[in-house]
Amino acid sequence: MEFIIEGILLGLFLAISMGPIFVTLTQASIEKGALAGLTVGFGVWISDILILGACLLTIGKINQVVNGESFQFWMGLSGALVLFVFGVMLLIKKPVLSEAKEMLSVKSFATFFTKGFLINTINPFTFIFWLSVLSTYMIGRKTSNQDLSILLFTIMFMIIISDSFKVFLAKLIRNKLEYKHLVIISQSAGVGLIIFAAVMLYRVV
Repeated sequence: MEFIIEGILLGLFLAISMGPIFVTLTQASIEKGALAGLTVGFGVWISDILILGACLLTIGKINQVVNGESFQFWMGLSGALVLFVFGVMLLIKKPVLSEAKEMLSVKSFATFFTKGFLINTINPFTFIFWLSVLSTYMIGRKTSNQDLSILLFTIMFMIIISDSFKVFLAKLIRNKLEYKHLVIISQSAGVGLIIFAAVMLYRVV
């Protein structure tokens, strides 16, 4: 029970973080519907699972690399560039309010998945978060494999639940939006991503 509670708290910590993932999830959900938002979320979740798996397998070596100045600089620079590009695209692209029952094409599915995957993967905070959790429990507290599995499963479960909640909350909001509101939201999301890019760049330069 102890590790379930700690996993819930760590998952909630990520859930209330108003970062680029939150912006991307809600913007996609409002403009294209819940399926688009969940597709972005799916990309984020797969990214988390792959990063977590890599950290578990090579925690010693990855810990040294991630904490190195070179890694944080280039990941931060790449992340800032990706966020800036997505932000500018939202500013110049004309938003379209899709019908709620519109099905995503394979190309749209791949685009939203890639966006979520990239934004999460190029964020140095993602690596730092998972390494901090693993270092604390595997090295610091010498947690057993069973308890560690419970903790990590609970964290991922909370991430998926919280992201899904954001998507469906955005879906409820979109039903009351007019086109002018959509334009404001899309442009605000673009500005938000550009701000996150500037912050990320400031931290690594």
